[in-house]
Amino acid sequence: MLTVLGFAMIATFLVLIMMKKMSPIAALVLIPALFCVAVGQGAQLGDYVIEGVGKLAPTAAMLMFAIVYFGVMIDVGLFDPIVRGILRFCKADPVRIVVGTAVLAAIVSLDGDGSTTFMITVSAMYPLYKRLGMSLVVMTGVAATANGVMNTLPWGGPTARAATALKLDAADIFVPMIPALGMGLLFVFALAYVLGRRERKRLGYLTLDEALVPENETVLVAAGGGGTATGSGDGSLDKKPTGSGAAAVGGEGGAADGGFQGLDPNRATLRPKLYWFNAGLTLVLLTAMILELLPIPVLFLLGAALALTVNYPKMAEQKARIAAHADNVLNVSGMVFAAAVFTGVLTGTGMVKHMADWLVGAIPEGMGPHMAVVTGVLSLPLTYFMSNDGFYFGVLPVLAEAGAAHGVSPLEIARASLVGQALHMSSPLVPAVYVLVGMAKVEFGDHTRFTVKWAALTSLVVLAAGILFGIV
Repeated sequence: MLTVLGFAMIATFLVLIMMKKMSPIAALVLIPALFCVAVGQGAQLGDYVIEGVGKLAPTAAMLMFAIVYFGVMIDVGLFDPIVRGILRFCKADPVRIVVGTAVLAAIVSLDGDGSTTFMITVSAMYPLYKRLGMSLVVMTGVAATANGVMNTLPWGGPTARAATALKLDAADIFVPMIPALGMGLLFVFALAYVLGRRERKRLGYLTLDEALVPENETVLVAAGGGGTATGSGDGSLDKKPTGSGAAAVGGEGGAADGGFQGLDPNRATLRPKLYWFNAGLTLVLLTAMILELLPIPVLFLLGAALALTVNYPKMAEQKARIAAHADNVLNVSGMVFAAAVFTGVLTGTGMVKHMADWLVGAIPEGMGPHMAVVTGVLSLPLTYFMSNDGFYFGVLPVLAEAGAAHGVSPLEIARASLVGQALHMSSPLVPAVYVLVGMAKVEFGDHTRFTVKWAALTSLVVLAAGILFGIV
């Protein structure tokens, strides 16, 4: 019964948000509450929610102060050279822009933190997508999938969890998986190229001068989505081709907002004299995070306080900067606490355990010698519908034990368990994905509908490469 209700709860949630019948926050709260009552455990709802909130509170705190920190870094101009450099490289070519998004997300993912990756990637790429009217879900989908592949780094989380759960060395799990993960990353770059070609066909190939709308012009959205009109101040309109039926600004999943100017090079919040201080502070912060010198929420709390104090010594300026980023902070932290209700009910009622036991029990006896491949396939749905902690500490040991009975080594099981991470990073239970869609102003349902198929395909490419190279 709990197994059926667990799958029904997840399916109901996904259908409602993808059809835009409910907002993610409302769905994350109300649907699990109703199902908790349906399983006869309504009296324990409060305990489940408090337990879930307690587990995710450090994550919410980290995201709150990380958004403030990187928001301040954007304000002071830390990423302006990156934006200018990428713009020069991309030359207003959608193909280069989408591939550049994948490369940038992969590089920044080396720090092991998805939230940081998405903040920096969106900060750098968002102005380009908006200027050219490119699809914002292409940006979020490519960034999330690239980060998912890189999330398998030993300091990223999943590898360390697998090593801990099965009492193995993280290097023994990760190093042999590098060729397969490399194939997955190459597939993401190839996917970015294909999606970029599709965007180029829709929008046309603009020159750099055409892409850069002067600041005194206003970007307008054509009523039929047939093009972008720019007023030049003399009453005339110059229309740039954007393809039939496509939204001129924002594209698929994007919102049109007139007068968008990207990162204004003359904004009052810039602090060019403090550029190297801010760059050094960010480098120190990321290094301390990788070395785990302090808990990540504490690092971002200290970093945000220091960045505000040094760059904006006046209290009124500090209040203004915090207020400027309050929307993002509220949206993301609210989503995290709402997700705590979902995970708290899913775990507290025992739905997760029953779902995992059912899936493991459904494996045919004849598949025993192929448990590594089975683990890789199961990692896709299980890491999407469960937290990494739930999968690696709850399900993986059971799969490893079943594999050991048929002569499959725990190392093979552990390596196969990493396959689903490309898809995991777009799970509604991953707080970082709300940073991504929030900063990109993309509906979570649009992101899910666009990304899931490509992320799942990327995971299957990693699994196929692992089998081909004899790794799993």
